[in-house]
Formats: sequence, C-alpha cells, structure tokens
Amino acid sequence: MASEKSKDSTTVYYNSACPVCDAGIRDQRLRMQACNINWVDIHTQPDAVSDINSELEAVRERLHLRRANGEILIGEQALAELWSHTNGRHSIAWLTLRLGFLTRPLYNFIARYLYRWNRRRGHW
Repeated sequence: MASEKSKDSTTVYYNSACPVCDAGIRDQRLRMQACNINWVDIHTQPDAVSDINSELEAVRERLHLRRANGEILIGEQALAELWSHTNGRHSIAWLTLRLGFLTRPLYNFIARYLYRWNRRRGHW
C-alpha cells in the first residue's frame, strides 16, 4: 500500500519492470526532486493499485497519477501533469494536452507495444 505521504501529495504509480518506463521515471524523479511527489513502483508494491481502484495490468501498461485531491490521470495526461511541474518541459505538457487527439493515440500505441514486449520478455 502507498505511504501516508500519498494522501496529501501527488502520487505516481509506475512499473519499474519495464526498462523503458523505469528509465523515464528515474529521469523524471531527478528533475522533480524538489516536488512533493510520492512515487509508487507497482512492480515492488503490486497491492498499491488498490489505492486508485485499478488493476495491476492496467498500471503495468499505462502510467497512473493521483492528484492530492484524489483525481486520477492516466497515460499521456499523467505525463503532461508531471511535465507541467518540470522546468524545461512546460511547453511539451501544454502541447500534449492541446493535441490530445494526436498524443493520446500515440501514447496508447507505444504503451500497448511496450506492455506486450515486456510480457514476451518475461519482465513480469
């Protein structure tokens, strides 16, 4: 289960078993060290998905983020939320949200491909 800190801060649910996802999250964590974010690796804490009423496979496939107010963002919206609070990435967040008709299908395609690739490789 996620830590108590998650109740009053943004919580990101990610899957470190995917090497591509893990590298992206490690970079993002470095960029956001000063932010009050709780990072939950569902590979090592699979029961944490119950905190967001989700299924493990859904979080393995797509990044999930819970705002402090309880709102859940998934996929490219979760990424855009992180980028909107990251120096040097505000414009990509803005573009991601404004061009959702392009970014959502692209994110979903990549996420689905990575999910299947990771399953074939036996990462979980």
